[in-house]
Amino acid sequence: MTGTLYLVATPIGNLQDFTFRAVDTLKSVGVIACEDTRHTKKLLNHFGISNKLVSYHEHNETERAEELIEVLRSGTSVAVVSDAGTPGICDPSFRLVGRAIEIGASVVPLPGAVAFVNAVAASGLPTDSIFFGGFLPSKKGDRRRRLQETGSSPATLVFYESPRRIAAAISDALEVLGDRDAVVAREMTKIHEEFSRGKLSELYTKFSSSAVKGEIVLLVDRAREGLSQHPKTSSLTERLEQMESEGMDRKAALKKVAKEFGISKSEAYRIVQTDKK
Repeated sequence: MTGTLYLVATPIGNLQDFTFRAVDTLKSVGVIACEDTRHTKKLLNHFGISNKLVSYHEHNETERAEELIEVLRSGTSVAVVSDAGTPGICDPSFRLVGRAIEIGASVVPLPGAVAFVNAVAASGLPTDSIFFGGFLPSKKGDRRRRLQETGSSPATLVFYESPRRIAAAISDALEVLGDRDAVVAREMTKIHEEFSRGKLSELYTKFSSSAVKGEIVLLVDRAREGLSQHPKTSSLTERLEQMESEGMDRKAALKKVAKEFGISKSEAYRIVQTDKK
């Protein structure tokens, strides 16, 4: 009989958010797999947990996943934890889960903290439908493309972002999506927890003028009828024609539309020529 794979959510800041069930589970398994053994060791020490600890992260996931599968095959249970939050959310745990299912092992999730869920709940933005996009791409062009792809979704948009890129991300969201309502949730459950609410333009002013620290979730309201957005049209070519009809010369319009869609000017020109054909 195979062991059980437990997915154990850990606190995203406040240690009091760890559950009794999580503590009992970690004390009962044969192996605890984590992203950073030094980080997780502090958590385990706080709760008097001394079970075997091994690293499992993006750089060793293929090799370590197979080792953990063999542990499960032997009948020993394994718990997976993230540095903070729920395993499988923006970390490699989903690959191990897939392998565990393949060998017939039970996969048991233990509920707990998820940063983006807490951010949505306290944001004040609609919660009936949300789109979670994980971390926004670090490169400007890729980030704009992601925002362009998700911008028309009838859902609150939710992304993780780093402190050093938050101002750039807000700036790109403003240009691509228009001046929507938005929220920056920072350091949730910690001493300096902060929710900054306002228009994207207002948030850009705030976060571009001062250094930012901590874990960040960026939330942007869904597309709404009547809201001024840059990409109102359904295609790059239509957007270009709109700019030209407003008096912008062809060269300047092509440069601007390429920037909005997160692509090079030459690529935008190629798309326009293809649409003409």
